Amino acid sequence: MPRWVSINNVTRAKEQVVKARWCQSYLCKLRGLTFRRILPRDEGLILVEKAESRTNASIHMWMVFFPIAVAWLNKDLKVVDLKIAKPWRVYFPDTPAQYVLEGPVEMIERIAIDDQLEWVDA
Repeated sequence: MPRWVSINNVTRAKEQVVKARWCQSYLCKLRGLTFRRILPRDEGLILVEKAESRTNASIHMWMVFFPIAVAWLNKDLKVVDLKIAKPWRVYFPDTPAQYVLEGPVEMIERIAIDDQLEWVDA
């Protein structure tokens, strides 16, 4: 059974950012959002790496047919980079990150670089 977490923005009075599927295994991270046609406005993925890295926190948008918002978080869950990712491209964070939060484009309105996030089991 997949694990789901509620991602909240502590900097903005614990406003809920998105409900995300916890994605820690290699296969889960590889699949990500590929082959999906839509992403509900309140749903996303949190890709979990073992340590902070620019390379390991990179994402690909091959076979992802819609743009998404991407937030890279450091080990302390602070947003270190934020982008709108478009289909058929590869993205690297500007700063090493341990977590990658992928969500609907509207998610970018609920977070900013340097915001502190948290998650709780959904």
